Amino acid sequence: MKKKWMGSLICMILLVAFISFIARFFKEDDRPKVVVVLKTLDKEYWRIFKAGTEKAFHDFDIDGKVIAPDSAYPITKQLNMLKAVVKENPDALIVTPSNPSLTIPVLEEFKQKNIPVLLADTDFKWTDKTAYIGTDNLELGKKAGALLGSMLQPGDQVALIGGNSDDPVFNDRIKGAKQTLEDAGIEIAAEQSGYDDTGHVKSVMENILQTYPDIKGVIAVNDLIALDALKIIEKQGTKIPVIGADGITEMVKYIEKGILDATVAQNPYDMGYLSVKQALKAIKGEAVEKRIDSGIDLITQDNAKDKLDFLANAVNLR
Repeated sequence: MKKKWMGSLICMILLVAFISFIARFFKEDDRPKVVVVLKTLDKEYWRIFKAGTEKAFHDFDIDGKVIAPDSAYPITKQLNMLKAVVKENPDALIVTPSNPSLTIPVLEEFKQKNIPVLLADTDFKWTDKTAYIGTDNLELGKKAGALLGSMLQPGDQVALIGGNSDDPVFNDRIKGAKQTLEDAGIEIAAEQSGYDDTGHVKSVMENILQTYPDIKGVIAVNDLIALDALKIIEKQGTKIPVIGADGITEMVKYIEKGILDATVAQNPYDMGYLSVKQALKAIKGEAVEKRIDSGIDLITQDNAKDKLDFLANAVNLR
């Protein structure tokens, strides 16, 4: 009798466990499915972005995943990933396109399947996008120019280090910086690209310093280029302000140590989080704003430690 009772109890426990498993399985299966396709994950900026999306997946109970090629070049890597994702039929796609013009035909396939497509970080003219979530890059350039201008005098010479000529993000930043600097009477002595043809950072600061020894400041379109310029400037035994754009760990550490006074920074973590939040609204059929600004921060010695602590705690990058 006792053995029979124990057997019944074991069967009951197993049945409850099985039912619980099935319920959990179907619950997970019913969760919204969101795929995020980034340009790459080999840079800290994109790992910060990924951390923001994963926090949103958790907060909103989303079956989400983040994928990216091991390098942003060649761009066919990202295109092939997008073609594979179409076949998965996610409920929404978030993409940071490496090459907008070549990406549109693939994104049209998502549209034909009524899958919302949200652009993040890099915007471009495509009427069928659900939304753009990211930085107002013209405004970032203006703020970078205003920050550098506040450290200089009218008539001082500066250098602008941009990106590839066909990149709308970098072009807007340079345009905004030029407007503000010229309005402040600052002379733009040099303007060069900080990337080679394969998409890798190329060092141009040494040549700029040799050609324009009176340079009093630098604006770079991202922190990787800014850091390269800083290292050349340090090597030359010179100290001039360099303004970046991303707020990555190494750049913020220069400010915390007092080597730099300040820089401007995007918010890739917020960008990722907001992208997922808006994707969920689109899946539910709710109204989604066409353009969402993820904001720009001013990083100084006063808040550099807070920024580093945030990266350490939320992104584990310190």
